Amino acid sequence: MLDTLLINCGQLLTMDHESDMVKGEQMKVLPHIKDGAIGWKDGVISFIGTTDEAKDLQSYNVIDCKGKLVTPGLVDPHTHLVFGGSREHEIALKQQGVPYLEILKQGGGIHSTVKATQEASFEELLEKAEFHLKRILSYGVTAVEAKSGYGLNAETELKQLKVAKELQKKYSLTMASTFLGAHAIPKERKENPEGFLEEMAQLFATLKEEELAEFVDIFCEEGVFTIDQSMEYLTKAKEAGFAVKIHADEIVSLGGTELAITIGAASADHLIAASDEAVSMFGSSDTVAVLLPGTTFYLNKDSYANARGMIDGGGAVALATDFNPGSSPTENIQFIMNLAMLKLKMTCEEIWNAVTVNSAKAIHKEAVAGRLQKGRQADVVIWNAPNYQYVPYHYGVNHVHSVFLKGEKVAKGGAFLE
Repeated sequence: MLDTLLINCGQLLTMDHESDMVKGEQMKVLPHIKDGAIGWKDGVISFIGTTDEAKDLQSYNVIDCKGKLVTPGLVDPHTHLVFGGSREHEIALKQQGVPYLEILKQGGGIHSTVKATQEASFEELLEKAEFHLKRILSYGVTAVEAKSGYGLNAETELKQLKVAKELQKKYSLTMASTFLGAHAIPKERKENPEGFLEEMAQLFATLKEEELAEFVDIFCEEGVFTIDQSMEYLTKAKEAGFAVKIHADEIVSLGGTELAITIGAASADHLIAASDEAVSMFGSSDTVAVLLPGTTFYLNKDSYANARGMIDGGGAVALATDFNPGSSPTENIQFIMNLAMLKLKMTCEEIWNAVTVNSAKAIHKEAVAGRLQKGRQADVVIWNAPNYQYVPYHYGVNHVHSVFLKGEKVAKGGAFLE
């Protein structure tokens, strides 16, 4: 006897590829079942097939999807979930065309958020991050990455990661935690960035001991950390047993993309300014290109990451919100899918692969997230959409009908169930 059985799924996207990520032409392949059915017991999928094949199954709860699209829960592989304050006061500067690096020099940007995060209590950060996490879930995301990076000192960085860990336990969702202590150079350490990086590296042992992070990340960018500094820091992180990520080539083509691929990073993120040579390197690499078109959109820039070059060159592309208070204040992964279609020129099939299997791979959660398969946890989304093309096509609304996390309904009608 099943706990829940969904029938009459117009399209059931299983995303059950043979490989743990999809690259190049394979991103145009979308494994799915027409008129599908899926059932689970104790939060674990025990049946996947057609509605006709499910006709003799018994279930306590049978949901007629009436031709709606059904997919795995989506994966958001790049968020800055835990932070204090907000930055709406910077809108006027941005409207005047003041570049972000100039806002940073004026004490705004990340420095403003660092101050608010340092001053916030654990409880205040927890309450705020929980609010945002519920909204993320309401858009169909059931696996998420959460970075620190708004502390820039040991105490606050650890506080951010502990908040994320508390939320993961409370909601039993799939979460990857990333230590981004090297998100910026504190104003008081501008003359000695190497000393600051050494201070952050001294936290690696604590992070391992308390199981607070799986990844270490760095912002490799002009005016922040150089290629050499990033290489040395991430090498230490790998030696300490962490997987690594890089905020690479967001503003200037510094070579961060090449570094990410050379060092074997799980992902290289942003990549708006990546060189043509760097773009071509993804085809022969297992590093996932995590693209964040919401950031380009919000900063009102004209140039987006070269997704077409990466995919056509044989690379693996994932999509993320980059949810953060300064350059991408949105929890809406569906809007990112819209932007991927309109601005990155990705096909609908590529987009769905980019928010499921490839995003799961980017945070090393490919064994538990991003696809529907017997024996996996029942992270499932029913959409108010007749087919998979409809969600990237129809923008500005939440298309979620229901979200199931480990078989339990956590969101309905685009709202989190309290």
